[in-house]
Amino acid sequence: MITRQRLAAGVCALLAALATGLAVPSGAAADETADQDAPKVDLVLDVSGSMRAKDIDGGSRMAAAKQAFNEVLDATPEEVRLGIRTLGADYPGDNRKEGCKDTAQLYPVGPLDRTEAKTAVATLSPTGWTPIGPALLKAADDLDGGNGSKRIVLISDGEDTCAPLDPCEVAREIAAKGIGLTIDTLGLVPDVKLNRQLSCIAEATGGTYTSVEHRDQLTDKVNQLVDRAADPVVTPVAVEGASVCSSAPALESGLFTDREEFAKHRYYKVDVPPGKELRASVSVSADRAVGPDYGVSLRALTTHGREIVRGEATGTGRTDVLSTGLRYPKAESEDDEETPETVCLEVANSFSPASGVKTTPGLPLELTVDVVDGADGAGDVAAFGLGRGWWLLGALVLVGFLAGLLWGWVSRWRVAVWRSN
Repeated sequence: MITRQRLAAGVCALLAALATGLAVPSGAAADETADQDAPKVDLVLDVSGSMRAKDIDGGSRMAAAKQAFNEVLDATPEEVRLGIRTLGADYPGDNRKEGCKDTAQLYPVGPLDRTEAKTAVATLSPTGWTPIGPALLKAADDLDGGNGSKRIVLISDGEDTCAPLDPCEVAREIAAKGIGLTIDTLGLVPDVKLNRQLSCIAEATGGTYTSVEHRDQLTDKVNQLVDRAADPVVTPVAVEGASVCSSAPALESGLFTDREEFAKHRYYKVDVPPGKELRASVSVSADRAVGPDYGVSLRALTTHGREIVRGEATGTGRTDVLSTGLRYPKAESEDDEETPETVCLEVANSFSPASGVKTTPGLPLELTVDVVDGADGAGDVAAFGLGRGWWLLGALVLVGFLAGLLWGWVSRWRVAVWRSN
């Protein structure tokens, strides 16, 4: 079990884009924002009967949602292709089978006609069931196609009523498709079970969960998520790590995705020229129920297996994303030949599946690799090894020693003065 915990910066982005482990040619790098399609957002609104409850700023949940949607439609950036899907809006009966089919596209994903979209929202009235799972599947189809960012924003006040189609499993299936889709969830009721389900849906795709209790808070959060969809995104590249370093794929700077089996290792290779610094980070997503104690490590090794530097992180008791990272500065070469050093990156995890949980496919893994110019002088903390704490420890020991000597001298002087008096 990994015992140290360190936090790596700059990871956990877009786990929804994690693929199923397809290989790409050596030296592949992530395609950033070139030639991306317009961002797409599908607002999925719960219109079940419970939305009649009047507990949001003195009005009904439905009224708060309508007002939030109207303000969001006014503020939606021109480049965003926005759509609206409902669940539980049309079937008022007691037939569960029919109620679990009740999801419809209120406004198609595409260029926004604000007047038409607002008119459609105004017609909504709380009606039926809460088929979250079926609605997410249909919403994923609404956003199908294109290489721009894709985001579902789910707003609900109750748990899914259409089990055994578990919304969390649906979200994991969507993430496993590698279509770059993120699901953000907002809960209108501070209910523990609802919070747990909506959190699970969001975490499965790298999205966010927010509990909202006020109309303005709902408006602000939905606006924020729609605006976020318009931000440029980096498209991860699927890569297949190896079980040994010698056969590992060679990577350049970029963002990569893979899947790693429980309690296994994956290897990747990166060339680091003299005078450059390797910065790498990894995040592994527990996209299913796992044991209560787990960890992730990222090690930089020589091709002969000697450890250069490592990063580790541990967690307990909750399904989430665990991340860590490392830095390795390669010193300037004194020879005329500046041959790059091949560094092996080893990703390991100590997750264990909960009872009855499938172990395949492996856990989603996202690896960020960046080879940058090294530090020019001694000012870089990493170049001095301070990241490992030895210099800081030495400085503290020296300061403590000098402080002890000074205190002893002062004490003896005070005793001498006391005796003389």
